Amino acid sequence: MLRTQRTETRDYVEVSGLWGFAPDPKGELGPDALLTHELAVPGSWNEQLAEAGFMAYVGAAWLTREVFVPQHFSGRRIVLRFGSAGYTADVYANGEQAGEGRLPYLPFEADVTSVAVPGEVMRIAVRVSNEEHPDGITPGVSLEDYRRWDAAKAEYFPATRPDFYPYGGLHRPVYLMALPEERIEAIRVETALEGSSAEVSVEAVHAHDAVLSAELSLRGEVVASGEGAGKLTLAVESAELWAPESPTLYDLELRLVKGGELLDVVRQKVGIRTIDTRGHEILLNGKPIFLKGFGRHEDSDVAGRALNLPVMVKDFGLMEWVGANSFRTSHYPYAEEQLEWADRHGVLVISEIASVNLDFRQVSHATRVNHFAAIEAQMARDRNHPSVIMWSLANEPGYLGENEYRRPEAADYMAAIFAHARSLDSSRLLTHANVQYAGIEDSAFEHSDVIGINRYRGWYDSPAQIERGVAHLKEELDTLTQHGKPICIWEFGADAVHGEHATYDQMFTEDFQRDFIEAQLDLFESHPAVAGAHIWNLCDFMTAQHHRRVVVNRKGVFTRDRKPKRAAFMLRKRWSGDA
Repeated sequence: MLRTQRTETRDYVEVSGLWGFAPDPKGELGPDALLTHELAVPGSWNEQLAEAGFMAYVGAAWLTREVFVPQHFSGRRIVLRFGSAGYTADVYANGEQAGEGRLPYLPFEADVTSVAVPGEVMRIAVRVSNEEHPDGITPGVSLEDYRRWDAAKAEYFPATRPDFYPYGGLHRPVYLMALPEERIEAIRVETALEGSSAEVSVEAVHAHDAVLSAELSLRGEVVASGEGAGKLTLAVESAELWAPESPTLYDLELRLVKGGELLDVVRQKVGIRTIDTRGHEILLNGKPIFLKGFGRHEDSDVAGRALNLPVMVKDFGLMEWVGANSFRTSHYPYAEEQLEWADRHGVLVISEIASVNLDFRQVSHATRVNHFAAIEAQMARDRNHPSVIMWSLANEPGYLGENEYRRPEAADYMAAIFAHARSLDSSRLLTHANVQYAGIEDSAFEHSDVIGINRYRGWYDSPAQIERGVAHLKEELDTLTQHGKPICIWEFGADAVHGEHATYDQMFTEDFQRDFIEAQLDLFESHPAVAGAHIWNLCDFMTAQHHRRVVVNRKGVFTRDRKPKRAAFMLRKRWSGDA
């Protein structure tokens, strides 16, 4: 599924904006539902419509709007493209079902050619549901089960497994696209280095009897070109490599021609770089690199999980301000706009599949099928971004404890998803985030290129005892060294309430958070087997209501409205050298 773009053969109009909204808690409404509210798209319905009673609404809702189909779309395929839904969606056009989205946080399309009339208005209706399901790769609690429970049995309100908010809505832009009948459907780009020269391999899915030509340019000058049936190799002499300090991007233009007729034109940014490991090191373009950065969330006030471009720009600015070079898309694929920014600005990305807290007691065949599908779709969307150096296949599977992690089906399951991911993309590193309660005897480490762990020693255990937490961490790291692979701490940190201070080690103060992070960074950045450390979290973020959370998760070194805590100034001095 290619990114929306305008070329000689493609066009689009954005149909985001204000949509009609109607809740459908009992599943009784249809695409002609009487609308009760308006909702901004991209946007989550929760905070936007909190005063109308939808802050904690989990279930289905209808979102509708009318769009004028441009006259010049005539004679082409007309397709609706949705950047993502929270979590599933069914699409109707002029009352007819046209498509669906079943993979949370990933794009989906609906072909509306048969019902869209160029020069006329078309009514779009989308049934969106933020209900989690037990066989999802982030296992959830069904609404039916939740309604049967006594309130005392529900750990979070609203009901959710993950420790982040179950936002509902259309969270990324919506486009109406005009595409050629015969077109390039997908592109796969890989790069390899040999001395100062590079090979750029380009593979495109398209009409088999058409000729594909490719042209690679840098700063307006063509550096390589070729044509063939669908897979081309372009040789680049004296290649300029993509790296954080010099994120050079080449312009790739693909043209599809049949019988002298131009069928399609697609353009793509390409970065030439390699990523590998050597012992305990991660190598970018053959040179060791230490990953300094954060876990994050797509989360902001009022907009919820929606793409919020001003906030996105701010967040990348905050990471640059403290001197970070990387982040993990915890715990789901982020908007394509974020990856494009990372490409342009040299930010390294660990792209995580939307699998949180897998429960190996209840994983089914359907769970595995869904996990495979999510890996395939995310790799297809993101694999051409040079900023994406690693895939994280799951966050904290087996979170219920050591015994669950040691179940035979857990080992089989993790082996299967690693093997599937590696068969799809061998050009990037594979990891996952091991949860501390499961310990260090994790069969997934056997299949990982990078040993990934989430650890909160001194917070969730040995609370308020920073030195004891560091000592425990060192023991674990020393043991994990035996794998002979790089170790990355994907999460560590402590909550801090903005403005709270103390003269002693007091949890939830800014001072404790700063000292906690600094002490653990001292260990991680000096340990010979550690190749990266990501603080949890860049910013405070919304969670469901729970006795452990004071309105939001406060592990951010910035508040939810992006104000710095003391830890942020410590990191700026440590990572960028500025006081």
